[in-house]
Amino acid sequence: MVLLKTQPRLDGSDIPGSEITPQSTYRNRREILAAAAKAGIIGSLAAGGLFSMTGKASAKALSGSKSAFSTTEPLTRQKDITSYNNFYEFGTDKSDPVANAGSLVTSPWTVEIGGACANPMKVSLDSLMAMAPLEERIYRMRCVEGWSMVIPWMGLPLAAILKKAQPTSAAKFVAFTSLADPKQMPGIKEKVLQYPYVEGLRIDEAMNPLSLLAVGLYGETLPNQNGAPVRLVAPWKYGFKGIKSIVKISFVETMPPTSWNRYAPREYGFYSNVNPEVDHPRWSQKTERRIGEFTRRQTLAFNGYGEQVASLYSGMDLMKLF
Repeated sequence: MVLLKTQPRLDGSDIPGSEITPQSTYRNRREILAAAAKAGIIGSLAAGGLFSMTGKASAKALSGSKSAFSTTEPLTRQKDITSYNNFYEFGTDKSDPVANAGSLVTSPWTVEIGGACANPMKVSLDSLMAMAPLEERIYRMRCVEGWSMVIPWMGLPLAAILKKAQPTSAAKFVAFTSLADPKQMPGIKEKVLQYPYVEGLRIDEAMNPLSLLAVGLYGETLPNQNGAPVRLVAPWKYGFKGIKSIVKISFVETMPPTSWNRYAPREYGFYSNVNPEVDHPRWSQKTERRIGEFTRRQTLAFNGYGEQVASLYSGMDLMKLF
């Protein structure tokens, strides 16, 4: 097993303490952005990424319908969401992605959708976004290391995109592949993981209404360090299932390999549902620390989304099939 250069502090104390942004403040800001967009002051989303080669921000405003799936919990501060990240292609420290991801070129960007389907396709980011209406979804997100956030994602329902490809009856799983370019992603040279990063969902998980292809957060285009230009969000699973910078989606007949399961199968299962009863071999998963707070809270089964997803696992032993 490859050892990481540094191990994260599991209590989240390696970022400054911060206050949570009041939801009313965020909503007022979103209304201002929406009004500006209507007036032509702010353009709609283009195919460009958030960062130029120099790493300077060039965010664009997004707008979409508000999803009924959204939590009403206070949002994590935008600064923390965009500066405390896991994205090993840009380094193993939580601060590495924001420091190094400016080298990622996100325009042009193409996503290939294929495998066991009747309508395989290669689509640009603009074409992908035209396939379904944008939605704003405020999701609780839980990381395997014991920290959590509440993130206002902007994205496309994954099921709507997958249905366009017309999967056949042979499609039992959906496999995802991320970009792997050492010229743009300096962390790849460290070879902590086998690249490209790969992930997978059972097809009924992928078709679940909670599954999202995110293209933005906090009402703006997705920052490079958060997985630009398009990433997976499955809020009832641990964060490493949320594969970033997706370039390929495939319908497959058998369970696909996943990067962290391939790295350490005893520690990271294929399903990786948030489960307080299944500890990581090196720490408990019973509690978590919300970034911006100083006390720990009880971890919720399926990260609190059991009503929407528990039926997917009826009859399964989730202590063994973790």
